[in-house]
Amino acid sequence: MTLPAEPSLTELIREQIERQGPMPFRRLMELALYHERWGYYRRERDPFGIAGDYFTNSQLQPVFGRLVAQQIERWREEMGRPKDFLVVELGPGRGETTGVLLDRLRDVPCNEVEYGQGPLAGPFTGVVFSNEFFDALPVHSVEKRGSGIVEHYVAIEAEGFRFVDGPPSDPRLKAYLERYAPDLAEGQRIEVNLAALQQFERIAAALDRGYVLTIDYGYTTEEIAGGRRFPLGSLMSYQKHLASEDVLADPGSRDITAHVNFTALERRGAELGLVSEGLRTQARFLLEVGEHDQFAAALEAGGEQESLRLRMQLKTLLFGLGETFRVLVQSKA
Repeated sequence: MTLPAEPSLTELIREQIERQGPMPFRRLMELALYHERWGYYRRERDPFGIAGDYFTNSQLQPVFGRLVAQQIERWREEMGRPKDFLVVELGPGRGETTGVLLDRLRDVPCNEVEYGQGPLAGPFTGVVFSNEFFDALPVHSVEKRGSGIVEHYVAIEAEGFRFVDGPPSDPRLKAYLERYAPDLAEGQRIEVNLAALQQFERIAAALDRGYVLTIDYGYTTEEIAGGRRFPLGSLMSYQKHLASEDVLADPGSRDITAHVNFTALERRGAELGLVSEGLRTQARFLLEVGEHDQFAAALEAGGEQESLRLRMQLKTLLFGLGETFRVLVQSKA
């Protein structure tokens, strides 16, 4: 007897929409990225590197990890080298950066925490580190209309999906915009990342003393005011190193991202007791880390070829990705 084939993720989403009506985009993004079997980040494949869909800072190892480790070690020294010092990395991907941190910080444990896991271990003293974690959290997509907003839902269209307008599915959406993006232009679209605020609540509850180091690409409230940046929103999908604005096609087969609202992270962090130490470009942050020894530790190599490779990695981190990514540092005493 032949058992019926299990439905694909597309079929599963279509069935949910047929039963319950159009779903908020946030729900489709969560299924597309984190479904336990078919989600993009849950499938048995490697999305990174030449054979994958995109490159990240984490592929530029060991230089990236060495510089992050140097900064963490500097913070530990400033804090008096507490014995219970811990590093928690959110969304570690393939664990490349974690591996370098463990190698450079031999006596410091480093825990990896993925999206969807329970509370962070705590309370603890140390550093919560993330690299391209918040941009991949499921977001609501909304648009300013008159004195209110509409939310973008996902409906069925032929063999695929399309966006339709609907009322806000969560009362927190309006409050988010009033607090973190109050000056939108008429018709401007924006992604509301409630999950990011929830992550900061987890971080603040777990971190007794230390730092939060967030590396990602994004914007501030002032930069997007009046539609100056991202008037149509920042949602993008990536597949085989090709970027596309079609974020509804082939759920589970491509990455979906949204730029991070760093103003929201700073302000929510402040409400939770996290003091902002400043938002800066990745280039500036790494230059500040490396200036103490002129990058000697980060470029330490065993031969000429390795030395050249490390220098190329540093060049890409500073100039290729240096202005694209931003770094937010927050502290808790």
